[in-house]
Amino acid sequence: MSEKKELEKQETAVAEASGFALSENLQTIREALSGECAGLDFSFDRIRIPSGGGLAFEVPGEEDDPELATKITAVIAYQHPAYAYYATKFHGGNNPPDCGSFDGEHGTGNPGGDCRTCRFNKFGSGEGKAKACKNRQMLYLLREGEIFPVMMSIPTGSLKSYTDYVKKQITRGRRLSGIVTEISLKKAESKSEEGSITFSRVTFKFVRMLNAEEKEYVAKMTELIKGYAENLTANALIGDEDAAGDGSFVDAETGEIIEPLK
Repeated sequence: MSEKKELEKQETAVAEASGFALSENLQTIREALSGECAGLDFSFDRIRIPSGGGLAFEVPGEEDDPELATKITAVIAYQHPAYAYYATKFHGGNNPPDCGSFDGEHGTGNPGGDCRTCRFNKFGSGEGKAKACKNRQMLYLLREGEIFPVMMSIPTGSLKSYTDYVKKQITRGRRLSGIVTEISLKKAESKSEEGSITFSRVTFKFVRMLNAEEKEYVAKMTELIKGYAENLTANALIGDEDAAGDGSFVDAETGEIIEPLK
């Protein structure tokens, strides 16, 4: 047997041995959203990225205290931009941004309008090289053994590694919702006139293809997640940028210096 066929056989065996697909989960989620969660300010839990070069994510646990994980293995079922602009310096608290966008094209609030031509969405509109409007990417992750997806907000400085990963998968004919991805952190350093800053860069690695049953399940889950995302408001951006609008070009969550993508 050729090495290629043996690899394909192993991948098939792995896909059949473990799974993300449980058809009853779909009904459970529908019932939860319309039943137990009806009338509540419901939102999916979030995985937090550490600051200062930490190599462990903060993952929602059974108790109030988060658990630490060096790797997250999941299916990226859905994604969309998450832009946030604060007109005045942010000092903490639960204040939503003055303007927000969940498609990277249309801003809602002040100034609102076309994100692609907005002066606050240009590098240099903030202090140094930063954009005054903080650009992130929101990922919805399905983890094996869990019913509800979790969210992860990818900071500006890690968008290039994410973009490179997406491009590689598309080149190989793979869709993110059809594969299992391993997400981890890498310690990196940025230099500026102010000195060096150690930060945590998010990295992505292909694990395996989903089997047919898993793909069918994830496709249905993705539709449910899209419905959830379509109802997001600017309040959903609270906490993504703890210092958004402060004019700094250091990412508030990771400590990473934000520079134009190259």
